[in-house]
Amino acid sequence: MELQAAPSQVLEEAASGLSDYSLEVTAGGVDQAQAAVRALRPGTAFSITFLPGEDYPARLRAAQVLRSLGFVPVPHLSARRMAGVREAESFIEALAVSAAVDRVFVVGGDPDRPLGPFRDALDLIETGLLERHGIREVGIGGYPEGHPAIPSDRLWAALQAKCEAIEARGMRPFIVTQFGFEPGVIVEWLTEVRRRGIRCPVRVGVAGPAKIATLMRYAARCGVSASARAMSRYGLSLTRMIRSAGPGGLIADLAAGLHAAGIRDVGLHYYTFGGFQQTIDWIRSFHEAQHG
Repeated sequence: MELQAAPSQVLEEAASGLSDYSLEVTAGGVDQAQAAVRALRPGTAFSITFLPGEDYPARLRAAQVLRSLGFVPVPHLSARRMAGVREAESFIEALAVSAAVDRVFVVGGDPDRPLGPFRDALDLIETGLLERHGIREVGIGGYPEGHPAIPSDRLWAALQAKCEAIEARGMRPFIVTQFGFEPGVIVEWLTEVRRRGIRCPVRVGVAGPAKIATLMRYAARCGVSASARAMSRYGLSLTRMIRSAGPGGLIADLAAGLHAAGIRDVGLHYYTFGGFQQTIDWIRSFHEAQHG
């Protein structure tokens, strides 16, 4: 789907219709959030990544810090990186008790071979550990541009199965997508999500402001296409690799596409590839500009 260039007034719709957003942060980078308390609204959700170089105490501390600042911690649970049920339950229980965590994001994880009994996110969801420890909302991944190692039919089947399993256990699913640069592709994927009867909230992944070389490196790593046309939506040129800009054009075009398709209950999720502080500064200035 090729979208028409969004007129300037669509930016206002982008700010209002897509003003619900969350951010990505690492356990090691959570201290930067403390400087952002006044820049972000209370209750902003922070996804805490499950990086292999960070341990459970660091992830737990990150959730505690974010909660103490008035934000909503959303820890990632990487199923294939967990060595066993006891390890998973210990972490989930600690999150619930010490950081009042009731929202998590469950992902399969990168290892080809699981470190324990969980082959994928669904295996972890079906243990019953989440609802047993008070988890009420469960995030799962979405891939508008596909996954480099998983066929499309399997992705759709897995998305449906996870949503159904979460709801069957009395919890609410939500989807957070991989970041992308093509709003037309994202809108087509969202249209198919709704056509398949999946009605849960979706947060569309957006790369925050960053240098083009950084964006292309992450895009290549995640199997996301990055063309000259896509980069232009960030105000970037393939011939000017050092320039940095934000995703305002992409958000405007996405808002226009969602409006035309009649798709609702969609927010944004910012990946902070170009730096945490730079991303929140851009978010604040963008939304302030759209609201006058």
